[in-house]
Parts: sequence; C-alpha cells; structure tokens
Amino acid sequence: MSFEFSKIPSFIIPISILLGWVVVGAVFQKIIFSRIIKLANKTDREWDNVVLEPLKGMILLWFFIAGIYSALPSIPMSVNLSNMLQKALLIAVIFSITWVLAKIAVGVVKIYTNKTEGALISTTIFTNLTRILIIIVGGLIILQTLGISITPIITALGIGGIAVALALQDTLSNLFSGFYILISRQVKAGDYVKLDTGYEGYVEDINWRNTTLRALPNNIIIVPNSKLASAIITNYNLPEKQLSVPVQVGVSYDSDLEHVEKVTIEVAKEVMEEIVGDELAFEPFIRYHTFADFSINFTVIMRGREFIDQYSLTHELVKKLHKRYKKEGIEIPFPIRTVHIKETKP
Repeated sequence: MSFEFSKIPSFIIPISILLGWVVVGAVFQKIIFSRIIKLANKTDREWDNVVLEPLKGMILLWFFIAGIYSALPSIPMSVNLSNMLQKALLIAVIFSITWVLAKIAVGVVKIYTNKTEGALISTTIFTNLTRILIIIVGGLIILQTLGISITPIITALGIGGIAVALALQDTLSNLFSGFYILISRQVKAGDYVKLDTGYEGYVEDINWRNTTLRALPNNIIIVPNSKLASAIITNYNLPEKQLSVPVQVGVSYDSDLEHVEKVTIEVAKEVMEEIVGDELAFEPFIRYHTFADFSINFTVIMRGREFIDQYSLTHELVKKLHKRYKKEGIEIPFPIRTVHIKETKP
C-alpha cells in the first residue's frame, strides 16, 4: 500500500516548519545562549553583559519569525498576500533589531561615562537622546522598506521644526541649557551644589527639562535647566570632594594661648580620627585672628571627606572641646561689657 505525500493536509507542513524553528530556537536559548551568558558573567568585562542582556528576549522571537518566513511558501495564498506578510515580517525584524541596538547603545553610554574620568556623567538626557535617535533611524528604515519616500518627511520636519521651535522656546531653552551644563562638566550627578537663590542639595539627575536636587532633609528641589545655567553655583565637589571645615572658637584673655593651641589640636585630631578615620592625611590646626570685646577668637581647621562631614565634625568638636576646656581650666567667656560712668561735679 503506497502513501501519497500530496494527500497530507496543506496546513500540516507550514505548522511543522514553524514548530521546528521554535523548538530549535528554544533549545538554542536554553542551552547554548544560557552557557554564553554564564561565561560572560564570570568575566570582569561589562561589555559582554551590555550586548547579551538585550538579546535574551529576542532570540526566540527571531526564530519564530524565521519559522513563519520559511513556512510561507508552503501555505496556499495569493502573491499579494504573501508579499504583504513578508514585508510585515521584515518590519518586525527591523523593529526588534532597532530596539536591541538602542538598549546596547544606552548601556555603552552608561559604561563609558561611568568609567572615563572627567567624562560626561550618564544622565537621563543622554540615555534618552541615544535611545530616541536610534529608534528614529529604525523608523526611517521601516518607512523606506514600505516604499514610503522619507525625503518629503525630512523636508517637512525641517520646515515644521521652525514653527515648533517658536512654540516651544522655553522647552528648547531648558533642553540646550541641559546640554550646556553637561558639556561644561561643572555640574554632574552626585555633586553637592548651592545656588545663589539659596537652594542646595545633591544633584540627582539632569534631564531634558530640569535638574533635580535632593536637599539634606531628603526633599526634592526641581530647578529648570535654564535657571541653573544662569545661576551662580557653588559646587562643593570641585575641584575635589574633600573640603576644609572651619569652626570658630573664643577663649578668655587670661588663657595661655600656647596651651590652648596644644589642647585644641589634640581634640581636633581625636574628632577627625573618629569621624573620617585615617583616610585623609591631614593635620588639623588653629589660627588666632581677632582680639574681640571679651575673648581672643580663633578658627579650628579640620578636613572632611565630603560636604556632609562638616556637620558631624563640628558637632563632635564642640562637645569634646567644651569638656576638655573645663578639665584644663580654659575659660570660654560670656559676653562682657565694661561701662565707665563719668561723675559730674556739682
């Protein structure tokens, strides 16, 4: 008894081809690709993960698309319908590749900016711009694939861009101000800054419209980029994060100033060892500067790792200095004013 291949229902062959591709894709992703990822995780190179992570969810999709494309010739349909399906599959492939490239590009930008000393810090404005540019290029390729000429579109965008620029002056001002802030490298994410308006905090992010500051009470301050670009800014992280911490002190005129200096430096050293440890090769010192009304005033200079250290250093110095001065008999005088009353003769 002979078996005729032509009697097999027309839908079984394309389904079998599609399932075959899906099974191969699942096996490839589960066994081969998983091993590649494990090997990449064992290395110290971040580039491997940047390239492989976006591919995780796409491999099975690409095998599925390949299965449909391979099964199309065995499906009885009109030529026009077949061409439409092939174009749809091509568009799906282009879009998925564009999405993967956008993720890889964003990852590359983050790695480069985080590892390169002095480079532009990776912020939302750059990651979003990178992603948008790649998606736009992918969209133009899709339109060209559909047979739509992109030349009129680009021309229309150029003419319409003038009208958009006039309508969105404030938005564009913030956008270009954000670019200026990042390119100047004078403010970046993680810096502690203080504006001439009195606002201060850690820079959380610089996006296309505004800069976000996190104040010490953990509040968020949102500053438009155009305002930040024109403001007078004190950046406590430049030229380095370490900063001097001056504390003002006054002692009685009856004090032995040599003894005061010795005791004060000892206490300052103790405070620095407690707060910042041995990280900073810095010897605290004092400088006398004023014969005031009731005291001789001087400044104790210590050093902190970053802006926030000044509060802990000052707090501990005041406590320990007050206790040590009492022990050493050094007086911190109250405000005193001597009044001379002139007696008039009758």
